[in-house]
Amino acid sequence: MSFLSRLFGGGNKPEEAEGRLTQRLERLEAEAETVAAAYVGSTYNRAGDLALRADDLERAVAYYGRAVNAFLEDGQREAARGVANKIIRVRPGSVRTLCTLTWLDLASRHTATALLHLRDYVEAAKDVDEYALAANQVFAMARMVPDTEFLEAAADALDGLDFAHRAEEVRGWAGQHGSPDALKDHDELSVACLRAASRSNERGKSTSDPKDAKDSKKEPKRG
Repeated sequence: MSFLSRLFGGGNKPEEAEGRLTQRLERLEAEAETVAAAYVGSTYNRAGDLALRADDLERAVAYYGRAVNAFLEDGQREAARGVANKIIRVRPGSVRTLCTLTWLDLASRHTATALLHLRDYVEAAKDVDEYALAANQVFAMARMVPDTEFLEAAADALDGLDFAHRAEEVRGWAGQHGSPDALKDHDELSVACLRAASRSNERGKSTSDPKDAKDSKKEPKRG
């Protein structure tokens, strides 16, 4: 490189930096293919952090999403929640992530946070015209959760999504401390919500039936 090029910032520094970033991300992707399942999420999380530091928001969010999926598949709900919150900081209106966070809040019995994420989820879903999908998710949450405060908020959310009949049904459950399918056992509820969180991006499906969680104690609990 000539003296004048160095003096005035010539050369291909942006391209070189992009190339180095891509190489490092590719190495992390290869690592994620070989590490034990418990560490796949952490590897993708590192890739997301690397992309974020380089101000590559698209790749950062993509890697964080893969990290969340990996953590959910391995049952690491708190790790999944931490990375999901990173996505929200980058993209506050991420519909799928807000839905996932709401399920994870319910799994951990963080009702106050669940109410905040439920509100944000419904607003984000309305912004992208996903009324029916959001209503399915909210209704599924209401079927599982016996908490009266959450049920009342879920009913309001369903009204806001123009599903008045479902809203009325959920308000009836609130008065009875839960639906007929509500999971009163905390471990069963936690596992059912974790399963639902991992499926929250499947369009056209609400979640698994709450009754499926009856054998959930056979599964090891992590995170």
